[in-house]
Amino acid sequence: MMEKIPMTRAGFDALDEELKTLKSIERPAVIRAIAEAREHGDLSENAEYHSAREKQSFIEGRIKELEGILSLAEVIDPSKLSGSIKFGATVKLVDEDTDEEKTYQIVGETEADIERGLLNIRSPLARALIGKDAGDSVEVKTPGGDRSYEVVSIRYV
Repeated sequence: MMEKIPMTRAGFDALDEELKTLKSIERPAVIRAIAEAREHGDLSENAEYHSAREKQSFIEGRIKELEGILSLAEVIDPSKLSGSIKFGATVKLVDEDTDEEKTYQIVGETEADIERGLLNIRSPLARALIGKDAGDSVEVKTPGGDRSYEVVSIRYV
């Protein structure tokens, strides 16, 4: 049995939209490009043909990857959750050394984007936060050294 992949509704919808675009727009366009390139004759020295085939290979691989991810997706609605930190929580932290505040939402691997405050559930920080409550202190080993954070607030939206 394959392991379910947790994700938010927004993460699922973004991957589903990418899959639809690949199937309905990208795939037909690359098939047309291959057909046009074939019309130019000798395929062994036809750069357009080889480029289009390479792009087709990438598109087909990405379609398979997305179909696999979406088939295993477990969409979790954070607004139905509460309590200590778990998947979907939006957490405000204060760095205990610098007093810098940061806010993250704990999300699935496929939708993580640290620049947008979307923290991968498998990251060291997210793993350290799971099960903690507001007011708790968290020690995290990072590539840049050990960090200490205080959990200021937990929201589920």
